[in-house]
Amino acid sequence: MKPAALPSPSALAQAFLEQCRSERRLSPLTVSSYARDLLPLLTLCEQTPLSALSPQHLRRCVGQLHGGGLSGRSLGRMLSAWRGFFSYLVARQVLAHNPCSAIRAPKSPKTLPHALSPDRAQRLMQPLGASFLAVRDHALLELFYSSGLRLAELAGLKLKDLEPAEGTVRVLGKGSKVRIVPVGRKAWEALALWQQVRLIPAQRSNCEQLFVTAQGKPLRARSIQTRVALRARQLGLEDGVHPHVLRHSFASHLLQSSGDLRAVQEMMGHASIVSTQVYTHLDFQHLAQVYDAAHPRARRKP
Repeated sequence: MKPAALPSPSALAQAFLEQCRSERRLSPLTVSSYARDLLPLLTLCEQTPLSALSPQHLRRCVGQLHGGGLSGRSLGRMLSAWRGFFSYLVARQVLAHNPCSAIRAPKSPKTLPHALSPDRAQRLMQPLGASFLAVRDHALLELFYSSGLRLAELAGLKLKDLEPAEGTVRVLGKGSKVRIVPVGRKAWEALALWQQVRLIPAQRSNCEQLFVTAQGKPLRARSIQTRVALRARQLGLEDGVHPHVLRHSFASHLLQSSGDLRAVQEMMGHASIVSTQVYTHLDFQHLAQVYDAAHPRARRKP
């Protein structure tokens, strides 16, 4: 009797993604990233059966992707998705071992996250009128910069997550972990005005999301990215302003003012303080800029 044929690699990948979505309750953004990162592996399976893949096959594929311009950081994220997929297959006895467990991505030069200067961040917070879009966009920018939320976290906020009496917002972060984040006075003022404006469209569609479109539908993450970039251009700020820049700016400015790395870690929702320590480099960068601009013996740019 012939053994049962394995499902196709694409079918197995879909089952893995569904497990990430339903059992592990990963965010839609994470599941979407996993699906994208598995595409090169599925392409490789068109030439070599999934059950026959060895570490050598995977290393060669990684080398080709790196040679094609993919950074070490992107490859590291991709390999993480591959390892998760192979572990899923081993746990379900589809494969005997994980061929990806010992493979590491090439190292990339360390780059500091881009953060706005405090002056530029303040410029971005300027109100631009009293229209529906102007009030909504001002509120979401204030909340981004005041709380350091991730894009997916802000897009997922519901009206009930706000606690004005406590001055906090309840955030559902990575891995379905809930954290409470303080929100500044300026952000609360902008949110109070926005709640008045959102009332009619949100009631029309019975929408619970905090940020909605003029039709009362939830404002999606992609639309939020577009609105942040548009607001930056309207205010004459440089290109490349996006939600994650506001998150970096929040962490950098808070650390510069407080020096409390642990508090910044809690508010950012980082599982490890190692992720937060990059902002100590940003803080030093700020100090170096002040020194170069003010000290009489500092090195001057020609």
